[in-house]
Amino acid sequence: METPAMNLLVTGGAGFIGSNLIHHIIDKSEIHRLVNLDCLTYAGRLENLEGLERHPKYVFEKVDLRDKIAVKDAVIRHAVTHILHLAAESHVDRSITGPGDFIQTNIVGTFHLLEAARAAWGADWNGKRFHHVSTDEVYGSLGSTGFFTETTSYAPNSPYSASKAASDFLVRSYHHTYGLPVVTTNCSNNYGPRQFPEKLIPVIIESVCQRRAIPVYGDGMNVRDWLYVLDHAQALWQVLTQGKDGESYNIGGHNEWRNLRIVELICDIMDELAPELGGESRRLITFVKDRPGHDRRYAIDASKIERELGWVPAHTFQTGLRETIQWYLKNQDWVKRVKNKT
Repeated sequence: METPAMNLLVTGGAGFIGSNLIHHIIDKSEIHRLVNLDCLTYAGRLENLEGLERHPKYVFEKVDLRDKIAVKDAVIRHAVTHILHLAAESHVDRSITGPGDFIQTNIVGTFHLLEAARAAWGADWNGKRFHHVSTDEVYGSLGSTGFFTETTSYAPNSPYSASKAASDFLVRSYHHTYGLPVVTTNCSNNYGPRQFPEKLIPVIIESVCQRRAIPVYGDGMNVRDWLYVLDHAQALWQVLTQGKDGESYNIGGHNEWRNLRIVELICDIMDELAPELGGESRRLITFVKDRPGHDRRYAIDASKIERELGWVPAHTFQTGLRETIQWYLKNQDWVKRVKNKT
């Protein structure tokens, strides 16, 4: 379908996926204005958007999704026509120790954004779209075979995934109850530049850089499907502009890897790229107690988005991982700055 000029609101645009997305799409001709709405929690960093401060299309709004009035004001004041909702508390370990923030941000915050869209758009849905960005973790855990599809039943196993599942259902309900033009995407694990150094791949990279123990949960045989963040950004754009109202699309990288094998691969690449660190990085691998509710395997069937919208990932895991490691090695000052501000 042809997309009219849009005033696009991106929530969580100072985070890992959001900032990469904004860099990727801001010069698209369809975008008239791009509003980045972020409350700048520990994982939201304006450093991730350096160079865009003076871009004629770019506007930053420091707003917390939990503030219903401020969210509604931003949507109305900027005459927002499209919403890409990425903002979320997303770290599983943090959801185990402090689930309240996940309930408030992921569920209540999504509710506030839906209400803001409904208030701003009224009954005129023409040229409007609410794109909700979710996760494959809402589906629960797979056995050794099979894949998550768009019709897989939800079975979340952590407070994080449960809060995302609840927000998915809220978005669905606003489409079926009010007619709000929505699409939802459920994506596999992302990796790439600017990821906050608490997630698996940057944790491994930083552990090797600092020559400290690399923690591996359980036996290290948990399997994840990995997607390079810029491939995700392109998929989000295609769903936003070409997806069918009311539909959900799974986004995956066709890259299933056991956690332990990823650790070993990163160690080997870093030994090659940064021999001055000392080499033999696999010796740093240390097995630690598994976390509660740790799903064994995720794997995405992304055939629907490929078939209907023509999207396929452009990066293999090996090429994307090498680019990611090179970025972190070149940007150790960024790592230090974001960790010092936590």
